[in-house]
Amino acid sequence: MLFRSARDEWAREWCKVGLEHEKHGDERARAGAPSKELAEIYHSAFAYCMLGRYPVASSPGKREAYQHSVRQYRKAGPHLDPPLQVVEIPFEGKKLVGYLRIPKGVTKPPVVMNWGGVDGWKEDRERPNQRIMRQGMATFTVDLPGTGESPVLYGDPAAQRAYSAFIDHIVSRSDVDGSRIAVWGGSFGGYWAARMAYVEKDRLKGAVFQGGNVHIGYTREWLVPAFTTGGATYLFGAGSLLEARNAAMGLKTMEEFLDAAPKLSLVSLGLIDQPSAPILGVNGKLDDQAPVADIYFLMEHGSPKEARIYPKGFHMGTTPGMPEDEVGNMITAWLKGKLAK
Repeated sequence: MLFRSARDEWAREWCKVGLEHEKHGDERARAGAPSKELAEIYHSAFAYCMLGRYPVASSPGKREAYQHSVRQYRKAGPHLDPPLQVVEIPFEGKKLVGYLRIPKGVTKPPVVMNWGGVDGWKEDRERPNQRIMRQGMATFTVDLPGTGESPVLYGDPAAQRAYSAFIDHIVSRSDVDGSRIAVWGGSFGGYWAARMAYVEKDRLKGAVFQGGNVHIGYTREWLVPAFTTGGATYLFGAGSLLEARNAAMGLKTMEEFLDAAPKLSLVSLGLIDQPSAPILGVNGKLDDQAPVADIYFLMEHGSPKEARIYPKGFHMGTTPGMPEDEVGNMITAWLKGKLAK
């Protein structure tokens, strides 16, 4: 109970600041403030409340913080450049939600569908979105299964169908080029980019697998150290990493996770030796959250793969002393090449 109270206190303190920013934004909106100013105010409000729910909405206060953050982000949406389109898709009696942004001055651009990991939800993708749009590509951002507004859990068979439903929607649109789609998944979400490269090989032009797991990272030998003595680079430590991943899977204990994880392996699913869309594997050699060995494993099976491994890099390729945008710029350049006409 004390632990839950501490989480709620964390959420409450961050939201105090976020709600004040939102109130100020509402006042400025009524006064007719310009869009650029409103976008900045509402996005600041969102950022504070997002920290309140971070890394996972695991208590009543954190869930409330998350709801605040979504509302604030969507208030910023019409004022962003380019503006945000909220896409809702019926799905098996539930609803899928994504965010589409189309760069100005580009007719029927290709689309990069992208998502983060267990703690980086669709509202948190502004930096990669900007990189994508600067390259003349539209960005369609979704929640990793088991996070945010996703109606399905990470390990649910419906998660694969949900990704395909998102692709169906992109293909059906007249304002983007549904024949040129790529996906980019980061961290625990990298898995789903790799998996969909196999499942949707005929409709995807490329898939970026950044800092994720496909087989080795789902074994007990890797996971036990990552959830106990390892995971040092995760913001709140290994225990928090386990909590966030368990939440995405709908699980409670490490043993439950260790039992469920191997079933996700691309080996267990019979996919690893099948043909796939082009895959780019990206990670740091020193990552303690996802093994760089899973990139090598991908490259040893199925269709030829590409990779960029940072020898002094940590999770997702982040490397001390390296420019912050170097990895992201490399990825978006690769995506632009794969999506070129």
